[in-house]
Amino acid sequence: MGERKITITPGGPYIVSGDVPLNQAFIEPDENGDSKEWSEGKSYDTGGGASYALCRCGRSKHKPFCDGSHMKAGWNRPESASRAPYLDSVKTYKGSVISMLDREELCVGARFCDRGLNAWNYAMKADAEHPEYEEAAVYEACNCPSGRLTVEKGGELIEPELKAEISLAEDKAKGVRGPLAVKGGITLVSADGTEYEIRNRYTLCRCGMSLNLPFCDASHFMSEEMQGLDE
Repeated sequence: MGERKITITPGGPYIVSGDVPLNQAFIEPDENGDSKEWSEGKSYDTGGGASYALCRCGRSKHKPFCDGSHMKAGWNRPESASRAPYLDSVKTYKGSVISMLDREELCVGARFCDRGLNAWNYAMKADAEHPEYEEAAVYEACNCPSGRLTVEKGGELIEPELKAEISLAEDKAKGVRGPLAVKGGITLVSADGTEYEIRNRYTLCRCGMSLNLPFCDASHFMSEEMQGLDE
């Protein structure tokens, strides 16, 4: 099978190797339009263990796969994201029981953090009398697909258990195709050959417009190519 890995090609697609499953994951909204939970969509045929190429410019007519449209468009935007480890760049919202760690530039607009009192307030208000606040903070942070938010308790980070796969994050409430949600500690290799910090979850831009490439920064909401869902 080989190492599960995503390699960024210069001006081209993401090359996925190591038999990584590819599927859809829909953001299900609550009655207020805030994100409530994830639901599973269809799985894609990726060639039975062979490597496959995913669109990075947003212009492919065969989404999520690359069809060479980046060459016709002359798309060649370089990576611009910081290589600093996650913990070196977070803002900490400290409560008496737990803290919420926040790396804001990783926001993809998934909106799980907006429910109720919001993730930050839940973390800071959680105490022995309000264990439900801690539960809500953990739930909202763990559903953040980009890993922008992480709950810290007693010096340990609370991460969701995620199997290795890539999901197309489909936003039902907004009616747009979101980023590639990469799960389970899959290695990400830059176009210059260096590896990014391995994380349990991160989101890759697939509209080509992010200012934080290769990561998503919610620019898909403004992209004509990303309107509608991958049904």
